[in-house]
Order: sequence, then structure tokens, then C-alpha cells
Amino acid sequence: MKASRFHLSTLKEAPADAEIVSHRLMTRAGMIRKLAGGIYNYMPLGLRSIRKIEAIIREEMNRAGAIELLMPVVQPAELWMESGRWEKYGPELLRVKDRHQRDFIVQPTSEEVVTDIARQEIRSYRQMPKNFYHIQTKFRDERRPRFGVMRGREFTMKDAYSFDRDRDAALASYQKMYEAYTAIFARMGLTFRAVAADTGAIGGSASHEFQVIADTGEDAIAYCPGSDYAANIELAEALPLGGPRAAPGQPLTKTPTPGKARCEDVAALLGLPLERTVKSLVLAVDRRADGAAGAGSAAGAAAGPAAGAEIWLLLVRGDHDLNEVKAGKVPGLEGFRFATDAEIVEHFGSPPGYLGPIGTRKPVKLVADRTVALMSDFVCGANEADFHYTGANWGRDLPEPLVADIRNVREGDPSPDGKGALAIQRGIEVGHVFYLGTKYSDAMNAHFIDADGKSKSFEMGCYGIGVTRLLGAAIEQNHDERGIIWPRAIAPFEVALVPLGYNKSEAVRSAADALYAQLVADGVDVILDDRDERPGVMFADWELIGVPARVTIGERSLKDGQVELTIRRGMQASTVPVGEAAPAVRRALAG
Repeated sequence: MKASRFHLSTLKEAPADAEIVSHRLMTRAGMIRKLAGGIYNYMPLGLRSIRKIEAIIREEMNRAGAIELLMPVVQPAELWMESGRWEKYGPELLRVKDRHQRDFIVQPTSEEVVTDIARQEIRSYRQMPKNFYHIQTKFRDERRPRFGVMRGREFTMKDAYSFDRDRDAALASYQKMYEAYTAIFARMGLTFRAVAADTGAIGGSASHEFQVIADTGEDAIAYCPGSDYAANIELAEALPLGGPRAAPGQPLTKTPTPGKARCEDVAALLGLPLERTVKSLVLAVDRRADGAAGAGSAAGAAAGPAAGAEIWLLLVRGDHDLNEVKAGKVPGLEGFRFATDAEIVEHFGSPPGYLGPIGTRKPVKLVADRTVALMSDFVCGANEADFHYTGANWGRDLPEPLVADIRNVREGDPSPDGKGALAIQRGIEVGHVFYLGTKYSDAMNAHFIDADGKSKSFEMGCYGIGVTRLLGAAIEQNHDERGIIWPRAIAPFEVALVPLGYNKSEAVRSAADALYAQLVADGVDVILDDRDERPGVMFADWELIGVPARVTIGERSLKDGQVELTIRRGMQASTVPVGEAAPAVRRALAG
């Protein structure tokens, strides 16, 4: 490929709405152009990297025994009604009507369609295991699309779905996909971790996220440097700190704390460690007349009349933070929301900032984090403005609570596997594997005949990779002040040949053409920059674009029989003889 026949369109400045490195650099390098909020044109340079990512994914998926098909972007609502996700998915699901006023959706994922395929095509246990996958456009109507391709509305995803006869076989399929994903991201040259994760809106039980490690990542990962333990912070188990609980040593005392609504300020006023305070968070679950969750969940909102809000008080230590995912798994707290100020005053008789479990105006359901349940002589709100209780104790001053793990882990917490302390790093989710069980096959009556002649539901797994998101994740992990530093496997080009005066010097042109032909014959993905540009412009463009290797050919160096080879990562430059340039480039790329 010659640059004069390609489309290069670099920019000196990034758009004002580009908040993170990958968005700025992808735009400046001419890889993407914004069409609408969260919707991008992938320009030729960006598409080359996407196609390389897709090729690696296909090779490893096929090697693992998955079978490629293609499912439509637009799907009939009836299938989503069967699964129950028509009501549950939320506003991210783009719902549309055709000219006959029939309901359709623009797919964010394809569990329903692939389950429909399986129930029509797979009749017997003898046809399994099966794993279907496709690489297809997805759409999720994000409330606030941002960060370029990292959180867009339209994107490309590889999603795969396995069908097995029983749980053991399904978990074997899950393990194959786990191993395939490990191979995929390793081949792309990315530093990543596979972490235990929450199943979220997809549902199911077993779940792992594949996280590309980057300081700008949205996700926090807890891991143990001394073991293989790693989990998304939403799921990481927080072991209780301290204990056993000490006997009460102080009287319960209502203590003035004028204007001190935050635990940090109360601790400072009282001269106590923040760890002696307890933070109160008030949640509400809207109930229907039949006792089921109501307006707190999309499914319940349309299912029956409301019967009022059930108020819960959750307690975490003053220096800890509530984990909302864990809270939502406490029995009875499914579909919770945060209570309104009016509900708080109604039940506690106090504005937020002075709330606590002792002396509420109306009964509330109480949940204490594991660490709080071991505390004694602690400080909590007195349910009166400008007052807190000191010397509060379980059993003596308030009844024993329901105890649950409801907090985020922190750096230095003990690892759940007992092999050291946890560390925290940030990551970008680029892949996710789920064991679904029979969640969708039961809901959609997708059955097969087993060896005993009985009809059974498929055991399913689903496995996603964010193809276009990988572009952004790779850049977040691989860049410097000059621009992108692509791993070789997914770089738009592996090598840029930069002849100085290509259209003016016969010697330069001949040497460049000869080296270009040799590299092409060797299977190297090379671009020859034959543009009539100043050297500084060409150098800046290829450093911004991030091609792994650059060969500079100039009249002066050719007189000495040399060319310059520059490795983008670290900008390591060296001179090599013209006749050895092609082998030197191959060695550099292999290294």
C-alpha cells in the first residue's frame, strides 16, 4: 500500500468533547470520525485494525470449535417478550415499530434469537455440544455516550452462545471459551486479567470479565499479588475486619455534633479514628399489593398496584463505601432505589447526615456490613440534627442486625483466598463469559430430547468481546506523548517506509521501492509514504498513528549504504545496511 493511494487524515488538535486519551488519539490519527453522539464512522485506518482484531477472534473461536453464523441487527419484540427482557432491559434497549406498527428492537445482544435457532434446529442430545457465534453490529441507547468507542451507542461485538445437555458439559464449554479468550487477548499483545464478575442484565451464574489493564479504566479490579485471585470490585468479597466483637466499654451517650453531617467531620470533632464511626444509607423497595417488587424494577412497575415503599437502613463503617451490586443481592432488596428526603424524614425524623439505627420514628429493615457487625462502642447518627450517639453497641442498645457483605473492598484488605492482601488496579472490560444455565431455554421453551427419551432444557453459556472497544482499550494501554503505540498484531500497518524526497531522488525511490517489494513478499503489512510532505510531517504522522516500526530512507544515509530503523515503542533508532533492512525489520517485529 502506498500512502498516496490510501486515505490518511491526521489532525493537530482533538475535538473538545474527547475526554480520554484513546478518543483524542483515534480522532487525531484519523481512525474515527463522529457522526452523532456515540456513533462513529470507522475510517480506513481504524477499519484495518478492526479487521485484524476480527481475524484473530475468528481463528481462535474456530479453533475452539465454535461455528460462525450471522444474526440480524433488528429483532422481533415477541422473542424478547418470551424471555421477559422486553420489560426488564430498560431504556438502553432501542425499541422501534415497522410500518405495520409491529414492535422490533435494535439488538444489544442476541440470546433470544440464538435460543430460537437452537429450539428449531437442535432436536437431540446427539447434536450437542454446539457453539454459535457471530461478529455483528450492536446498539445500546446509552443515556450519556462518552469516551469515544469506549462507551458508544453503536458498536461491533463478537457474541457466542453454547448449547449443552447438562451442567457439566456446559461448564466444559465455558472453560473452552475462557481459554480461547485468553489466547485471543494474548495474541493481540495486551496486558489483561480475567476476573470474577457480576452477571448483570445478561443473567446466569458463573461469570468472568477480561479486563485490559489501564489507569484510565472505568472498572476497579481487586486482585491478590500472591495468588490467582482476581475479581471486579463489584463482586470481590469483603472479609470482616476486626473481631471477635469486644464487650461494651462505654455508655450510650447522645453527643452534640453541630453542623457535622459527614463521618469524617464527626470523627475529627470527637477526636476518634474514622474507623469507629458507622455510615447510614437509606434504601427503598417499592412494593405492590401482592408483596412483590414494584416500581423499583421495570418488570414490577407494570405488573400491579403499588402498596408503598419498604425502607431499609444499611450500615457500613465510616471509611467504607456501599457496594450497590452486593446490596441488590440481599434478599428483599432486589430492585432497590435510594430513599427520598421525604421518606427519610418520615421514618427517621431527621434530615440525612444524622441518621442511625437507634430510635427511628418508624420501623425499618436493618442490614449491617460484616465489619460493622463486629464493632463495639461505635458512633452513629442519633436521628436528630446536630447529634450523634457515641458508645453504641449491638445487643445492648439495638438488636442484632441482618449481616451481609455490602461494601467495596479496599487496598490492603485480606484476600478471600487467604493468600495475602488485596491490591486494586483499574481495567477496561473487553470480554465477558457467562454460564447462563437454563435461564433463556426455560423461558422460551427451548428443549431437546436426551438419551433417556425425556425433553430437557438446553444448558447455555454466552460469550462476548467488544471488537471496536478493543481499539480504545489497546490505545489506553499503549500510548505516549507522541501518540499511539500499537501492538504489532492489531496495528493498521506493521511498518511505515518513509523515503525522504521520494519524488525527487531516483536513488531514494529505487531503494524504497526495492525494500517495499521485499517486505511485501515476506508477508509484512507495510505502507510506503510517497507523499510530497516535509520529513517532520511524515515522522509526526506515523508516530501519532503508532505503526510499530519505521524505516527512514534518505540520500545522505544511502551514500553510506545505510537506512534508519526506528521502533515506535521507546523510539529506539538504529542504522542498518540497506541489504539487511528487510531481515532487520522482521527481527524487530518479532521481538
